[in-house]
Order: sequence, then C-alpha cells, then structure tokens
Amino acid sequence: MIRAVDLHKSFGENEVLKGITSDFYPGKTNLIIGRSGAGKTVLLKLLVGLLTPDVGKVFYGDVDFFGLSKEGRRQIRMSVGMLFQGSALFDSMTVEENIRFPLDMFTNMTRKEKLDRVDECIERVDLKSKVKQIYPSEASGGMQKRIGIARAIVLNPKYLFCDEPNSGLDPKTAIVIDELIHSITRDNQITTVINSHDMNSVMEFGDNIILLYDGNLAWQGNKEEVLDTDNEILQNFIFASPFLQKLRKSFLQG
Repeated sequence: MIRAVDLHKSFGENEVLKGITSDFYPGKTNLIIGRSGAGKTVLLKLLVGLLTPDVGKVFYGDVDFFGLSKEGRRQIRMSVGMLFQGSALFDSMTVEENIRFPLDMFTNMTRKEKLDRVDECIERVDLKSKVKQIYPSEASGGMQKRIGIARAIVLNPKYLFCDEPNSGLDPKTAIVIDELIHSITRDNQITTVINSHDMNSVMEFGDNIILLYDGNLAWQGNKEEVLDTDNEILQNFIFASPFLQKLRKSFLQG
C-alpha cells in the first residue's frame, strides 16, 4: 500500500496542500476527487515523487520514499506505472516502440523478451497485434488510452497512477477504460491511484475515495457510502448533478 502522512505543499504564498494523511490500498481503485484547484494533481505528483513535500512523508509499504537515496527512489519507480492525462505517447515512435520504451530504459531484457512482453500487454488491453506498427496520430482517443495503459503496465508495476484517464473520451469509451483499469488493478493486486472528475467512475469503481477541499482532506470512504453521506462538502460536490440528486433520493427511500 501507499501511505501519505501530513503532506504539505506550497508554491510561493499559495498553500496547496495543508496536511494530507491517507492510505491507498492494493487491489482497489483509489480515487482522488475534488473541485479544480483543490490540490488533486499536486497530491498525485507528491505520491509519484515528481514533487517533494515541504512537510510530510510518503511510504511505499514501510519504506519512506523521500528518505531514500537517488538509487533507492529509482528502484521504487521501476515498480510504478503512470497513465498521463493526454496519454503522453511519443509521436515519432510506433505503438510498439511506445509500449517498449520503459523496457528499453529500465531492463536488460533481450529484444525477443521485450517484444513478447509488448504482445502480452497489447492483448491485455484488448488491442489487435496489427496496431503495433501504427503511430499514435493514427489511433483514436480510446485506442491511445489503451496504448497508454499498456505502456504503464509493461514493467508489471505494483503501483499505477492515472491522471484523468477519461479526459476527452465519450461516455461509452470512458466506461470501457474504467473497467479495464479496474480489472487490471483487481487481477494483479495493484495499488491504483486515480485523479478524476468523472462521477461515473466514482459511483461505479470507487473502492476507496478521498475528497480534497481547499487543500484539506474533507472526506474519505467508498462508493457505497457516497450516497448515504451527511458530509456537506461531499454533498455539494457530488450532488451538483440533478441526475445524482435523484439517484440519492431514490437510494434513501429504499
């Protein structure tokens, strides 16, 4: 698991995070939600190690990530997969080369071993082998997300971080990507942390949800507890949608 302990982060006079303590569990979809500017992306970057906290610690298991040497951090990063908001695929590389990139960077595998692993990941995200030789610009938005997921899991990560994985997708494709991430998380007991605005994701796959508000941890629970909450901040965030207001009313009436 991953544990954040009393994380503070400021940029100049702007205090973005004000003491976040939370656990993120293996085999579960851990969602970070909140309004724009609440500190979600900053928290995600602290958990990954792309930013350093002003105060506080991040533990991977029992290991203090920021207390490690450069080499120690590198070893943990080898067990981390990252799915970026825009997929962040290399335009000049084929799909195969994009997915293989982490293997080229971090392993001593033979070329055949790398290609076999790429094939495994392409199959895992339900793509056809023929996509390997196309370029990202030739792929649809949903395909690019799948390619991004394949690259993120190619090193068999223990930890998977996703920044707005449904951004720019139509609702049907967004559900497919959600289901794919959730199944990979469950099947491989990965600690998956997702920064999301998508309420469908929250209601369908929110095994562990934390709500940030003004840099603070305002609420933590799971998808079953969302509809039954009396937390005013969560109510204002979740039930801004008329559809969800009706859903909650129906839930409370049994």
